[in-house]
Amino acid sequence: MPARVEQPASELEERRARRVRELMTEMTLDEKLAQLVGVWLNVNRDEGVVAPLQDSMQGEEVEFEAFAGDGLGQVTRHYGTRPVEPGWASGVLAARQRWLRRETRLGIPALAHEECLTGLAAWRATVYPVPPAWGASFDPALVERMAARIGADMRLLGVHQGLAPVLDVIRDQRWGRVEECVSEDPYEVATIGAAYVRGLQSAGVIATLKHFVGYSNSRAGRNLAPVHAGAREVADTLLFPFEVAVRDAGAGSVMNSYAEIDGVPVAADAHYLTRVLREEWGFEGTVVADYFSVAFLHTLHAVAEDAEDAAVQALTAGIDVELPTGVAYLEPLRNAVLSGRVGEDLVDRALLRVLRQKARLGLLDDGPTADEPAEPAEPVDLDGPESREVARLLAEESVVLLSNDGVLPLGPCEGRRLAVVGPNADEVAALFGCYSFVQHVLPHFPGVEAGIAAPTLLEALRAELPGAVIETARGTGVDDGDRSGIAEAARLAAASDVAVVVLGDRSGLFGRGTSGEGCDVESLELPGAQRELAEAVIATGTPVVVVLMTGRGYAVPGLLRDAAAVVQAFFPGEEGAGAIARVLSGAVNPSGRLPMSLPRASGGQPYSYLHPRLGGAGSVSNVDPAPALPFGHGLSYTAFGYADMTADAEAPAGGPIRCSVTVRNAGDRRGAEVVQLYATDRVASVTRPVAQLVGYARVELGPGERARVGFEVPARLLAFTGRDGRRIVEPGAVGLSFRRSARDVIEERDVTLTGPVHEITGEEPRLTAVTVEREV
Repeated sequence: MPARVEQPASELEERRARRVRELMTEMTLDEKLAQLVGVWLNVNRDEGVVAPLQDSMQGEEVEFEAFAGDGLGQVTRHYGTRPVEPGWASGVLAARQRWLRRETRLGIPALAHEECLTGLAAWRATVYPVPPAWGASFDPALVERMAARIGADMRLLGVHQGLAPVLDVIRDQRWGRVEECVSEDPYEVATIGAAYVRGLQSAGVIATLKHFVGYSNSRAGRNLAPVHAGAREVADTLLFPFEVAVRDAGAGSVMNSYAEIDGVPVAADAHYLTRVLREEWGFEGTVVADYFSVAFLHTLHAVAEDAEDAAVQALTAGIDVELPTGVAYLEPLRNAVLSGRVGEDLVDRALLRVLRQKARLGLLDDGPTADEPAEPAEPVDLDGPESREVARLLAEESVVLLSNDGVLPLGPCEGRRLAVVGPNADEVAALFGCYSFVQHVLPHFPGVEAGIAAPTLLEALRAELPGAVIETARGTGVDDGDRSGIAEAARLAAASDVAVVVLGDRSGLFGRGTSGEGCDVESLELPGAQRELAEAVIATGTPVVVVLMTGRGYAVPGLLRDAAAVVQAFFPGEEGAGAIARVLSGAVNPSGRLPMSLPRASGGQPYSYLHPRLGGAGSVSNVDPAPALPFGHGLSYTAFGYADMTADAEAPAGGPIRCSVTVRNAGDRRGAEVVQLYATDRVASVTRPVAQLVGYARVELGPGERARVGFEVPARLLAFTGRDGRRIVEPGAVGLSFRRSARDVIEERDVTLTGPVHEITGEEPRLTAVTVEREV
């Protein structure tokens, strides 16, 4: 490939801007519309559905050249639809890009997008832990590093846009897509999500924020159900992570939610897609449609009379690009423009955003680009040592020790007998979430190998504890209700020194799993006969360690009470089994914290620790909604002490609050403490949460080591929507507390906010500044 001469940024930007202007002047209506759609090739509905209602929305197989004769906006999931050798597939994609450059009138390459929530969703690519594991790690820096690795692999293959991260705040754990979400706390979602955006975009790949907005607040936790949320809840809780990702991290794309909020589908709602996103936040990127959501305005929501009406509503509201293909934005939108039903200026508005994005990616530059590698394409390694190292670290940091009576760590176990039982003990699929290629696509291609090395937990324990005598029995399936193997599992446990019972979920799509998109549940009891298996093993009297590999939090108060220890791992990825094994042995000190409250019963949903006073227990009801374990909970094999908290006595309502504390590792093992800072608004003009996270720091300390951890909390984090609809910070008393979890208070100080009511302008910092100074 010939070397490209670097030009000064201003000169290059001007050339690109001029090219965009020239193209827009020259383009026909058909060429404009072609830039606003994608094409999804190699999709055979007989091989299985991987998108909502794909079987009814996806038309007949199309030929690339016939579809793209007027140009093309995007290529949909070139790598993520079927198991294809990445090196070979990159050559195919490059050939299509050359065809677009040479054979279409304007020569504009397409932008290629892929799913990348738990790693690039392509065959043989590294599979990382799911987003709740990111939240459990409380480690934005490591998440950013992971996303940069994902982005580098995507750019290597000529992919420009990733459909991640998911910034939906968890509201109801019955919802199957909890496994795609970071946390129930909007501040943690914002910080982790922004880190992912920075990492992915550092590699030159556009991050796409999903699902804007409200998707996770669906009634009864059902996928694609109407959203139950008032304007204040949307503004104060659900929008915040998106605002941070747009304003602070510079996200390049946003994907609309399928949801309808108060009767208006987001895909047709100019309030969110234009007024909030663009006019208030200054977003300049592209809004892309979640798959088929434009057509859904007609077929599902019934707010549009046909595809043409749907296209007009979506375009007017602010959706620039229809994905995955052109159901509404080709012929139906063309007819609407020619009939005068919608102005061509709205087409031009979307087109300008698309072309500017392509220009910034270098797709409109003259000459060959990195998207045209020489053929034949060389083999591509998408699961190299650096990626696996990041996957290992994130898996290790995300394991949460929920309870422990001293049975853990197991130590080397020389000569000890271990029974390792349960449906997920020897099941590799238990490691992966539904947006991994392994779970998303490969189930439709039986016999095709996963293409990555991923031991099961049983295999990892045998490798980690070579001196132990390990026997195994499945006991029961994840959700088949089969009880025939429970007696055998109990027999093995009774003859062992320790029993490890591995329970949890099987991720899938649209009812084919117990967790994942379209796999919602009515009960938060463990699926199938798993609880009975655990109870039978516990009844033997052998110390029992329960390992949960799930996509959501389950109601397991009995296991927390009766088992010797309980460990939570959210689908931990290809390195997850080894990470769990090392935590059990003690080679790794657990440091994960719950990113979502662990429910006590299914009837407590929807639930958030961010509830106001009336959301807690009281004399007016006999039901206590408190979870079994709170947000932020997690145990360690060492102990951490806190001392010398300081906090500003006063601060202006519009200014930051400063506080600090000394943290000491008081034990004999190296470990990581997650220092959590919460705020409580004592009296406000609207009801406020009893506590909300406003800062955190993951601090690694050796035995006896101390660190001074300081926080500067911006006013923006104390803001709320007042009675008149303005976002404000009111003067008055605010409690600041360091806690081990949302309900475990270590020390608290009151700070008085002074001066007049401060109205949020949008220019204030949105994230807390953190300093960590190690003390000798």
